[in-house]
Amino acid sequence: MFKRILVPTDGSDITAKAITTSIALAKSVGAQLYTISVKEPFPYSAISEMQPTPPQEFFDAQERIASKRVQHVVELSQAAGLMCHAHTVEALHPWEAIIDHAKRMECDLLVMASHGRRGVSALLLGSETQKVLTHSKVPVLVVR
Repeated sequence: MFKRILVPTDGSDITAKAITTSIALAKSVGAQLYTISVKEPFPYSAISEMQPTPPQEFFDAQERIASKRVQHVVELSQAAGLMCHAHTVEALHPWEAIIDHAKRMECDLLVMASHGRRGVSALLLGSETQKVLTHSKVPVLVVR
């Protein structure tokens, strides 16, 4: 069935459901689990000297936040008796980074959370999950 499962995390409560589901699924089918957290790039501007946060501080903070997120998934996986490969990447568009990482790690399933918005609110707000669903060649399991 599935051999490599990727679960992206943004640290939100809704993502917790996807993490729990991916751990249970990976354990039940004997798959390897991967997790990724996407860091925001530094918001460079024409007047970068006036930025309130120096770039290195921004990068360090982003790495700390992303590392904490993936470490949480690793700890939950270990508690379930499962090893998890954790990565952090920087990208302007998280959905692209998720799809690229799934390709690079040769994952055959993505497990993602969704708020379950419908209608106009879904169209206006969009979501990383929706963008991954639209562009991914790898199957996506959406958890609500």
